[in-house]
Amino acid sequence: MKRVKLLDREFDLSIPEEVILSAIDKVAEQMNKELMDKDPLMICVLNGSFMFASDLMKRMNTPCEISFVKLSSYSGTSTTGNVKELIGLNENIKDRTVVLLEDIVDTGITITNTIKQVEALGPKEVKVATMLFKPDACKCKVNLDYVGMEIPNEFIVGYGLDYNGYGRNLKNIYTVVE
Repeated sequence: MKRVKLLDREFDLSIPEEVILSAIDKVAEQMNKELMDKDPLMICVLNGSFMFASDLMKRMNTPCEISFVKLSSYSGTSTTGNVKELIGLNENIKDRTVVLLEDIVDTGITITNTIKQVEALGPKEVKVATMLFKPDACKCKVNLDYVGMEIPNEFIVGYGLDYNGYGRNLKNIYTVVE
């Protein structure tokens, strides 16, 4: 589909599935090299990262575990600036290598808050893998260890990203039509 309608907004195709999967291949290759023998715990930040985490884990050939946390900072098409922890982490991460899996880093508020929460639990190291990064939107200094691709500062949906809960199921990524 070249254009989709979700609720009251229309979105045009911007990143097809094959480009997304190629970017994930690149991230997985780098992670497999760097995380070998580190027994990493991957932490998928829900809801948006579920598709990225699923496709990435299928490409991981180094032993690792996965867990999930649910955080939220969005309402409609803009960030609220408030990060709420909705579901916490149950695993003991003390002295572990932890890799946070994000769908997108735009303002950096959510990932910065998540890193602080995870670091307080005493891991050996915390790394960040994001499918998408909006450098022009980033308001925080954040170290991203693995980036699938950089994109412009436009509102997008699909491949786990949503507009008021809709569009996460789309296999491609779409940009809002203004």
